[in-house]
Amino acid sequence: MWKVLIISKSPDLKVGIFYVEVKHMKSIVIAGAHSGVGKTTITLGILSAFKKRGIKTQPFKVGPDYIDTAYHSFIAGRKSRNLDGWMLDEETIKYLFVKNSQDVDISIIEGVMGMFDGLDSRNFTGSTAHIAKTIRSPLILVIDGSGIGGSAAAIVLGYKKFDENVNLAGVIFNNLGGEAHYQLLKDAVENSLGVKALGYLPRKLDFQLPERHLGLLPIYELDSVKQNFSKLCELIEKHIDLDAVLGIADIPEIETRVPFSIKPLGSVKIAIAIDKAFNFYYWDNLDLLKELGAELVYFSPLEDETLPDDVSGIYIGGGFPEVFASELEANEKIRGEIKKACQLDMPVYAECGGLMYLMEEILDIKGRPHRGVGVFKGRARMTDRLQRFGYINLEFLQNTPIARKGEKTRAHEFHHSMVDLKEATNYGYTVQKAGRRNKGKAWQDGLMKYNTLAGYAHIHFYSNPKIAVNFVKNCLDYQEKMRGLK
Repeated sequence: MWKVLIISKSPDLKVGIFYVEVKHMKSIVIAGAHSGVGKTTITLGILSAFKKRGIKTQPFKVGPDYIDTAYHSFIAGRKSRNLDGWMLDEETIKYLFVKNSQDVDISIIEGVMGMFDGLDSRNFTGSTAHIAKTIRSPLILVIDGSGIGGSAAAIVLGYKKFDENVNLAGVIFNNLGGEAHYQLLKDAVENSLGVKALGYLPRKLDFQLPERHLGLLPIYELDSVKQNFSKLCELIEKHIDLDAVLGIADIPEIETRVPFSIKPLGSVKIAIAIDKAFNFYYWDNLDLLKELGAELVYFSPLEDETLPDDVSGIYIGGGFPEVFASELEANEKIRGEIKKACQLDMPVYAECGGLMYLMEEILDIKGRPHRGVGVFKGRARMTDRLQRFGYINLEFLQNTPIARKGEKTRAHEFHHSMVDLKEATNYGYTVQKAGRRNKGKAWQDGLMKYNTLAGYAHIHFYSNPKIAVNFVKNCLDYQEKMRGLK
C-alpha cells in the first residue's frame, strides 16, 4: 500500500495535509539503448497484447512528446500521460503517476531517446533513467541485436552498472535473425548478468509506423495502419514472454509528497480546439482546468462552423495546421467567430500550431498561402529544417490570459515554422534556452493582442499550477463582464 502525502503551498489552492492510501501497483519502463531501437513499436505491441488479455493498462511517455501518447491512447483506450523530468519536479511526477494509475492492472511507461539521454550529459535530468528512479519502476532495456552475439552481455552490463539505482530488470532484443540468434543473446545476458531476457522481435516485420516532419504520423490520420496493430499484437504474443513482463513489474512501497490540492474556483466553459489539425495537448493540463471548475467543451476548427455556446475562454493547442491549411481556410465562419471572440477580449491561449492558425496567413508545406484567423497581421510559414527544439524557461513580461507579469514557468519548443509579422510586436514573455551550454541564448516570444496570447512554447501546467489558475480566473472574470453587459 502506498501512502501519498499532499501538502498545499499556493495561496490560490486549498491548504491542508492529506494521506491517501493507494493499492499495490505494477509498472514497467520500456527504455531504449538509443533512439530508433524500436521501443515505440514494442510499447505499442505490449499495450495491444495486454488489452487483448483483458489486462487494464495506463500508458505514459517520458518527455514532452504528443504523437507517441496519441498512439498509446488509441491502443490502451485510455489517455496516455507525459512524465517529464525537467518540466516537472519529482514529487509532481510521482503524484501524476499515482493519480493516473489508480484503477489499472499495470502502467507502461515508454522512454525517450536512449536510456540516459536527457537535458544534460552530466546529471541526466529528464532521461528515461531519471523517471524510472523517480517512480521506482523496474525497467526493460530494448537493444538492437542485429550483428551481435555475446557482446550483448557487455552492452547490458554497461547500462546496468552505469547507474545501479535504476532497476534494470529485463531486456528485449529487436531486429534479430530468428530464434537461434535470440537464444545466443539470451544465454549471454542471463548467464553472465542474471538479467532476464524477455523476448525479441524478428528483423522483418510486417508492420511499419509512417513518419512526418515532427515524428510519427498522428494516429488521427492512420485509418489504414490501425488494422496492422493486430499483426503487431500477434508478433508480441509469439516472441515476448508477457507473463514474465508482468512478473517483474512490482513497485516497492513508497511515500510521496504532492505540492498542492486543488479546489474549484467557479463554473465556467472553456472551448478546446481538437481535431486532426489541433491535437497536441498534455491531458493533465486539461484535467487540471476541469479540477479548477472549468467545463471543457471541445470543437473542431476544421468541421464546426460555430464556437460552442456560452464559452468564456478558448485554448488552441499545437498540431499540423500547415497540413490542413486549405480545409481551415475553407471554414470561414469559425475563423470569424474566433477572431470576434479575441476582439471582445475573451481569454484565448494558443500554442505553436494554434499560433500559426491565428495569423492572417498560413503557408502550407508546399509554400501555398491560405487564410488564417487574422488576429495577428503577418504569416506563418514552414521551413525545411527544425527552427527551435528543446527545453526553455519563460518569464512573463506583462499580464496575459495565463500568467501575470513576472511569473515564470518551464516549457518546451519543437517546430519547423516561422512567423513573419506585419505589425508592431507586443511580446508576452522572454524565453531562455535551458541547459548548461545554452547560457545567454534568449529571445522574446508569445504574441499578445486583445486578451490573446499565442506563442511557440508548449507549457505543462503542472510546471507552475498558477498558469491554470490564472487562465480559469480570467475566464471567470470575462464571464462576469459579459453577464453584466446583458
